[in-house]
Amino acid sequence: GDDGWKHPCLACGACCAFFRASFYHGELSARGIPEELVTPVTPFLVAFKGTTSKTNCRCVSLQGTIGEFGTTCAIYDLRPSVCREFVPSFEDGLPNDRCDRARAAHGLSPLTTSDWLPYFENVTVKAVTG
Repeated sequence: GDDGWKHPCLACGACCAFFRASFYHGELSARGIPEELVTPVTPFLVAFKGTTSKTNCRCVSLQGTIGEFGTTCAIYDLRPSVCREFVPSFEDGLPNDRCDRARAAHGLSPLTTSDWLPYFENVTVKAVTG
């Protein structure tokens, strides 16, 4: 048990229940993503089931309750580029309008730099103390 819970995304999940998570179908085999989790979008793109709906959008791999501690991805280590490359607001020091819009759609306020302080303090301590 580390203090990874301090990462703001683990008490959110809004992006997984707001955007269509589509990606190149070649990532299925390259990353080992089970085909039963996706649906075809074009001859070359697939999307996670649950993310193609304009209403009640929610990725089939999302576990937990949006905005509550314990929200996770069932296939986090296998997740495709569309998920790996999504940068939450201020993780890199910059706002992300897409993160803010997803959070707002679920009644959550935008992340701020202060939301990241507990996480980065923990990462820094671990790096220094080993």
